[in-house]
Amino acid sequence: MAVAEQERETVRAQARYVRCSARKARLVLEHIRGKPAVEARSILAFQPRAAARDAGKVLASAIANAENNAGHDEDDLIVWAAYADEGPTLKRWRARARGRVNRIRKRTCHITITLAVAQPGEIKRRPARPAPEPEPEETPKPRRKPRAKKPAAEAAPPAEADATTEPEAAAEPEPEAAEPEAEPEAAQPESDTEADKEATEDGA
Repeated sequence: MAVAEQERETVRAQARYVRCSARKARLVLEHIRGKPAVEARSILAFQPRAAARDAGKVLASAIANAENNAGHDEDDLIVWAAYADEGPTLKRWRARARGRVNRIRKRTCHITITLAVAQPGEIKRRPARPAPEPEPEETPKPRRKPRAKKPAAEAAPPAEADATTEPEAAAEPEPEAAEPEAEPEAAQPESDTEADKEATEDGA
C-alpha cells in the first residue's frame, strides 16, 4: 500500500473582483507557481504586465498571514498554488453607426495564492558569496620637491626699470627750447635816402 502523503500546513490569501480578466492574470501566475516566496516576490516586482501588481499584493498578504498568524519565516515558504477564477462581467455599451450598439464586457477575476512550508531540500539555497579580498594598500609615491621660484626682482629687471623711469619722465617734463626772437630790421642810413631823392629829381 502506498503511504499517504502528509497534509501540509498552508496559508491562503485571495483578492476578489479584481478588474482584470482571468486569462491575463493566469499568464502572470504561471511564473510564480512552485517558486519560493522570496523569489516569487522579486519575479512579480519586475513583471511588465498590469496584473502583476494585483498578484504581488495578494502574495504580500499571504506572506504576512503566514508570519503573523502561523509564525512561519518568509524564507521557508513556497508558492503551493496560484490561480485565477472568473468573476462577474460588467456589461456596458457604446453607440455605433446607424443607431446600432456595440457591447463592452468589463471582466473581473478572483486571484488566489496559497503558501506552504517547504520541506527539507525543496528550496535550493544559493551559496553564499565569499567575502571580497581586501585590496592591497598602495604605497604612496614620493612627492617631488617643488621647484624654487625665482625672486621677482631677478625675474624681470627691465620691466621694473621701465616702470621706474616712466613716472620720472611724466613728473619732470623737459623744458621747451626758446624760439629765437625775430631781429628788427636794420634802419637804413639817411644818407642813402637823400641820394635817391636827388637821383630822381635829375631824371625828371
